[in-house]
Amino acid sequence: MKKIISLLLVGLLLIPVMMTACSQGEETSQDVEFKYYSAEKVKESIENDEEFDLVDIQVQEEYDEHHIAGAIETNAYPVKEDTDKAKIDAIYSQLEGKENPIVIVCPRGAGGAERTYKYLLEKGINEDRLFILEDGQAGWPYEDLLAK
Repeated sequence: MKKIISLLLVGLLLIPVMMTACSQGEETSQDVEFKYYSAEKVKESIENDEEFDLVDIQVQEEYDEHHIAGAIETNAYPVKEDTDKAKIDAIYSQLEGKENPIVIVCPRGAGGAERTYKYLLEKGINEDRLFILEDGQAGWPYEDLLAK
């Protein structure tokens, strides 16, 4: 019985330590406040010949079906595995050393884009440059600016 009580006490003492360690890990992953470009802002940037990079992470089939003209194709979606991240690494040299905005295009402007944003941060891209296309490719209303 003494052993059980001792184990329970040790367990109770370790819970706050374990919870602190877990919550610290969560804080670092939630520190990022994502910034967005609206479809209208991207359209205006294209029409005004502003320098920016569109990084499209859609899978090959979706990219082939519809993508914004001038987008850099990666086919990295969902950007969860090392093989996905390697596809971002393959275009990294086109992004580094610049100051222009980078707009990440994913199917719906959510998880895949957020993971790409975080990955580019980890790789050393300045957060001031990073944006996500609101609502992703699915929310793109300007058919005349799609690649044909």
